[in-house]
Amino acid sequence: MILEQLSLVLISLLANGLSAMAGGGAGLLQLPVLLFLGLSFSSALATHKIASVALGIGATLRHLREKSLDRRFCLFILACGLPGVILGGVLVLQLPESLTILSLGILTSGLGLYSIFQAQLGMTLAPRHRDTYGMLIGGSVLCLIGILNGSLTSGTGLFVTLWLVRWFGLDYKSAVAYVLVLVGLFWNGSGAITVALQQPPHWEWLPALITGAIIGAYTGTHLALSRGNGWVKRAFETLTIVVGVKLIYDGLMLF
Repeated sequence: MILEQLSLVLISLLANGLSAMAGGGAGLLQLPVLLFLGLSFSSALATHKIASVALGIGATLRHLREKSLDRRFCLFILACGLPGVILGGVLVLQLPESLTILSLGILTSGLGLYSIFQAQLGMTLAPRHRDTYGMLIGGSVLCLIGILNGSLTSGTGLFVTLWLVRWFGLDYKSAVAYVLVLVGLFWNGSGAITVALQQPPHWEWLPALITGAIIGAYTGTHLALSRGNGWVKRAFETLTIVVGVKLIYDGLMLF
């Protein structure tokens, strides 16, 4: 029992630490471990989604010291994304799992490759598309990503990170800050509630998972803030490709 709880803390710490550095992808390690330990997919998903809220808590604790987030832009991201998250959470248990996971894997890998070939992408802060048209397009895509966030298990925070960099002109460090606080805390929180109302989580494992997530997120966020955009960009590219390949493999195994 003690060994099991310690293992859950370590897995959660590693998964959320990596996610905090790159801007998403905690489910890459955490969800498969829950499945391996014997939970059904629906129970593991509900447990993971609730535990993933702690990623946002840990990151928020660190980012509050920086005071680097624009409140109006935060409200915009929440207003666009939360309806999609709730819709995705309602749809999640009705979707064909193999096709959605395979598609997400291909898209996620593409994010990393795109960033690699765009050497200067996200290296400097250059805000753009803040007019009505730009905000409308940007918000629509955030809503679509919200649906993915609510319905799928990992990698969607990485989509938000790249979209904030590519469309709105944020640098990687700034984009990851918005993703960890808003997606990690509010999007994941809404998705967790929606899924948990349909499928109860495994409550006995949540304290260990939440403890590891808070510690890992705080530590990973601190490293990302101290190392700069180049380091965060490399972490993002590495994790997107690894997450994508893992999702492609999982999707193919389900056919």
